[in-house]
Amino acid sequence: MAIEFTKYHGLGNDFILIDNRSASEPRLTPDDAVKWCDRHFGIGADGVIFALPGQDDTDYTMRIFNNDGSEPEMCGNGIRCLAKFIAELEEITEPRSYKIHTLGGLITPKLEANGLITVDMGKPRLLAAEIPTTLTAADQKVVNQPLEVAGRTWQVTCVNMGNPHCITFVEDVAAIPLETVGPQFETHAVFPKKINTEFIQVVRSDYLKMRVWERGAGITLACGTGACASLVAGVLNGKCDRRATVELPGGLLQIEWSEADDRLYMTGPAEKTFVGQR
Repeated sequence: MAIEFTKYHGLGNDFILIDNRSASEPRLTPDDAVKWCDRHFGIGADGVIFALPGQDDTDYTMRIFNNDGSEPEMCGNGIRCLAKFIAELEEITEPRSYKIHTLGGLITPKLEANGLITVDMGKPRLLAAEIPTTLTAADQKVVNQPLEVAGRTWQVTCVNMGNPHCITFVEDVAAIPLETVGPQFETHAVFPKKINTEFIQVVRSDYLKMRVWERGAGITLACGTGACASLVAGVLNGKCDRRATVELPGGLLQIEWSEADDRLYMTGPAEKTFVGQR
């Protein structure tokens, strides 16, 4: 039986969205997702996202399979796409919020009147055990720690935003050989659950440039959780303000780490590209 889908992207980070409200388990297997995401023999995407029934007093549950079949805890660009998809399924055109259950915890996206989506991404988790990483003692933060990767020493800071991130600040993000360095970070022995890696160039205290290697997806044009983690890392290292624009290859995100409640807020777009069935 053919399955209907809708294709969305958040700053070029693209996803296949599936209405899964009639069942508590995804309608595709991880192997199916790999085939669907193939850009030559399938639909083409960074991942497949399923809109499942809510649990624990939430409106919906989000599950996502990466293009390699792995399942991340959460995805910042993906949840903006999911919010737009849900609003379309419900035929909602007014601003509203959703409570979404994810493997990374409760996430609350809000559809704004201007068409953008603001997502309450929750509080950053900073202890080594929460990343997880063995870079330092389990009850310590990983801030500006040396790490040997690809024959050089990088100063890294680690942040968990529902999924794990390793951030390093560089002079020129365009000069980073992401396709060779990224996989070596992802699979480094100090990250037992692998890692997303962000390379950050500080243009101004309120403007960061970012390139990312995503765990399970490789080079992508944007990463919402990574943008949030990078702002946190910038603040912890005294390199940026608590509110900044993050420039990714696919576009701009506005990120704020609120002093009032210690939570991260991400604002950005999500666009529908086409619908189909397979």
